[in-house]
Amino acid sequence: MSDVAYIKTFLNIHSDFPKKGVAFCDIFPLFRNPLAFEALITHLIHRLTSYVIPTSPNGKIDVIVGLDARGFLLGPVIALRLGAAFVPVRKVGKLPGECVHATYEKEYGTDEFEMQADSIAPGQTVVIVDDIIATGGSAVAAEELVAKQGGNVLQYLFIAEVTFLKGAAKLNAPVYSMVQLSDERTQDERTQDE
Repeated sequence: MSDVAYIKTFLNIHSDFPKKGVAFCDIFPLFRNPLAFEALITHLIHRLTSYVIPTSPNGKIDVIVGLDARGFLLGPVIALRLGAAFVPVRKVGKLPGECVHATYEKEYGTDEFEMQADSIAPGQTVVIVDDIIATGGSAVAAEELVAKQGGNVLQYLFIAEVTFLKGAAKLNAPVYSMVQLSDERTQDERTQDE
């Protein structure tokens, strides 16, 4: 079994959560199994070191940006392994000091993100990490926050992508999703296993 197929066995779909008509992809079973979590992190690190770092203008990734809240579970581990900084993107009102802000549309409403204003230096290379890409609104907002500080997004990294919502098409950097979910009820058997 490939690492992607193995990881996929830990993803659960919950219908009508957080509201009716929305199907929620639960990644938390991955974190209850140390081998599955290690396989996930190793796969993502391999992706970054084999495909992203070789194309980076400075030959490295300076910053991993993790989206509130599940990006916080992946981002620090990835940043630590790469020797990169970790920068959180939070919902508005959760960070101290001066912050930059971006509003976005998500699958079931509108929200606002913020990032501390001195988090990314102009010209730094950035990878944006989250668990799932659905409509792409939160990832677009994260890119806007990085751009406001002069950072350069090299890649978006997700565990899974809800393909029918076409969120990846809204992003201005390459997207890597380990698992593609073809509709709101089932997980597609297609994967990007490199």
